[in-house]
Order: sequence, then structure tokens, then C-alpha cells
Amino acid sequence: MHQEQHLVIFSRHPRLGTGKRRLAKDIGAVGALRFQRLMVSLILRRLGRDRRWTTWLGITPDRSGPWPHGFHIVPQGRGDLGRRMASVVRRLPPGPVVIVGSDIPGIAAADIADAFRALGSKDAVFGPATDGGYWLVGLRRRPHFIDPFANVRWSSEHALADTVANLADKEVAMLRPLSDVDDGASWRRHALREVPP
Repeated sequence: MHQEQHLVIFSRHPRLGTGKRRLAKDIGAVGALRFQRLMVSLILRRLGRDRRWTTWLGITPDRSGPWPHGFHIVPQGRGDLGRRMASVVRRLPPGPVVIVGSDIPGIAAADIADAFRALGSKDAVFGPATDGGYWLVGLRRRPHFIDPFANVRWSSEHALADTVANLADKEVAMLRPLSDVDDGASWRRHALREVPP
């Protein structure tokens, strides 16, 4: 039986002074807000209308908006990033789930397709980030959901290694490495390159 594939794009509601704090410290709150709005729009345009998967917006705060029309909304809930990802994964309908952030300029629909392809035979898939974290996590959820997000040192160079260690007896695939934008240095690196459509 074919199960639906679920892509969840995690995003904080773009409001001045509330998101991308490390980036805002380096380029100013207005610049960070402008970047955040641009990236959410770009990623929804690039990934959100693909018929190979159902696209969800994993939002925080839970009662924020307005959000773009035409997408399923799922609140992230409370807690650290791991608790919020686990909460979202548990609440979605059956089928493999892939979660990405909304601050990865190099992401493409082909990356999402590769992740779902990997979940055909693996228990989990990761897109490693250049800073030791990850820009994508995918979980097969069959025969049941295994939570790999406990005791992870978030926002550190150990985030990927800690999460993979929680899946020690499972089969894990890795995608190509990409970088996210969370501070002025990474923002400048991407500002120098044209962001692909």
C-alpha cells in the first residue's frame, strides 16, 4: 500500500525582533526580517507545490499568522527543537516524514525527492549541515515512530552526531551537505552568490 509522503517546512512567524536573533545581531533586525521573509517565500515556491509530497508548514508560535494559503498548518508546540520536531512527527497522518528549516538557500526539490527515496529502504535520512548540525531529517515511521531527538546538543557542532547516535541500531542515509544561514558570516557567503530559483 502506497503511503503519502509528508514534507514539513519549519518556520517561525516573520516578525521584527522575534526570529533569526544571531543573524539580527550581525546585520540588524530589519535585515534579518527581510532575509527570513525572502527565504520562507523562496522555499515554499521551490518545494511547496510539488505533487510528489504533501507540504505542511510547521509553525511557531502556535497561534501565529497570517501564513501563505494552500498549505497544511501544524503547530510545533513547546520545548526545544527536538521536542517540537517529535511532536509534529507524531501528529501527522501515516507515511514517511521529512522536516527542513526555512533558512537553507541551496535546497532544491531534488533533495526532498532523494530523502523520500532513501526512506524507501532506510529508517532515517539526514542532510548534514556544514556546521555539524543538519538541514534535513527524515523518518520512515514504520512499523512505528522512533524518537531520535532526546539529549541532542542543539545549535552546536554535535547536533547531527548526537541524533545519529540515538539511531545506533537503525539504518541511516546521508544526503549532500548544505549550509544554513544563521549569522552574518553565513549570510555574507550567500549574499555573494546568486540564490538559485
